[in-house]
Amino acid sequence: MARIINQVAVFGLGKVGELVAVLLADSGFKVVGHDAAPREGLDFETRPLDVKDAAGVREALRGVDAVVSCLPYHLNVDVAEAAHDTGVHYFDLTEDVPTTQRVMELSADKPDATFAPQCGLAPGLIGIVGASLAAGFDEIRSIELKVGALPQNPTGLLGYAFNWSPEGVVNEYLNDCEVLRSGKRQMVPAMTEKERVFIAGTELEAALTSGGLGTMCSTYEGRVNRLDYKTLRYPGHFRQMHFLFDELNLRDQRDVVGRMLVDAKPPVNDDVVYLHAAVEGRKDGQPFRENHVRAYLPIEIGGRIWRAISWTTAASAVAVVELVADGRLPHAGFIRQEDIALTDLHATNAGRLLDESGRI
Repeated sequence: MARIINQVAVFGLGKVGELVAVLLADSGFKVVGHDAAPREGLDFETRPLDVKDAAGVREALRGVDAVVSCLPYHLNVDVAEAAHDTGVHYFDLTEDVPTTQRVMELSADKPDATFAPQCGLAPGLIGIVGASLAAGFDEIRSIELKVGALPQNPTGLLGYAFNWSPEGVVNEYLNDCEVLRSGKRQMVPAMTEKERVFIAGTELEAALTSGGLGTMCSTYEGRVNRLDYKTLRYPGHFRQMHFLFDELNLRDQRDVVGRMLVDAKPPVNDDVVYLHAAVEGRKDGQPFRENHVRAYLPIEIGGRIWRAISWTTAASAVAVVELVADGRLPHAGFIRQEDIALTDLHATNAGRLLDESGRI
């Protein structure tokens, strides 16, 4: 069957966006990459673009079938609205709740194109894993989802390195979190309900953070007693963040905090992405808990070593594009990550990377 998506624009060629473009090309798509800064020496066509130029964004979307936005979350709505206006399929990596709500509104107004936000790790892959585990249960008591992108060799009290967007990290630490408690949706403060977690002998701590569940609370409300998403960090990290935000009164200075943290804990190449999903309930009539635990390390793609956070995020996003393009997901309307089967994701060219790596 012929693909419904053949030409894809990628907006933002940073540490994830460039690899998204590479993996799309490897999967047989014609790719055009757009970035504010001119880029040369890449194996796909690139063009400069100011995403604040509404007319320029719409012009960049003419002639392509889809766009993957790898931009900071606050720029995604403009791209989604341009995709809506030009009839282009839309994908992004956002964890921002208001952005996703706007994308849902656009999808309802333009039901003949795909709108698939939240195609990264959390929300994204972790929701696909959790929902796929839950599908095998007769009754579901709880779905517990956790992700952490960390340095393999941490130093200092924070034990962290900013390999991901500082804006996104600060947002998830400060914005309230949507959870299910007693089967009902609630909003609770971030960086609370801390717990110890061990993965392959490594001790971590987990605390609630915002945005990681995407649309799962609305999907599972009334069907699951307890559902939450927590971020994994090395022990003591959240205590230090509480000191920074609360004792130093920096909650209202997010930009300042972001710059401070990146300066203090810059990106590293030797990172690790931990993914931990667990579902409890009744299976085949008996109480049961099923876990899916992975530890992803940097790998080589196209002759270059890519950080774990970059390739896991990019592979998850490109796999969703492949599933829509090949007709294994709807090519119109809003796509929830929890409606994607993990086996289907792993069967794609990009998704096989996630299946073949990370087992512990």
